[in-house]
Amino acid sequence: MVRSLTSTHARIYATIRRIPYGKVASYGQIARLAGMPRHARLVGYALHRLPNASNIPWHRVVNSRGDLSLAHAGRASGIEQRLRLEREGVPVNAAFRVSMARFGWRPGAKTRA
Repeated sequence: MVRSLTSTHARIYATIRRIPYGKVASYGQIARLAGMPRHARLVGYALHRLPNASNIPWHRVVNSRGDLSLAHAGRASGIEQRLRLEREGVPVNAAFRVSMARFGWRPGAKTRA
């Protein structure tokens, strides 16, 4: 059975919506949680298709090292991602990297209030 691109993207977007404020998740983590292990690139493709006015927190998705992938591609959206993360209290260093150990989302883990 082949899933439609739309339903696949919908599962990815639903998973991204679950990332808490002030946390980040990797492309691979989103793929696993959406039931598509080893399809991190598909997460990237789904994010690329988001309309500009989307309310999906796309900025909370980074690569497995915590890098803001868009910033390294020289895209203005990398700056926007950095600003959005910093507004949520997630510091981004000069190399456009976030500490996954400190700010990485761990579904099911208790969070401090």
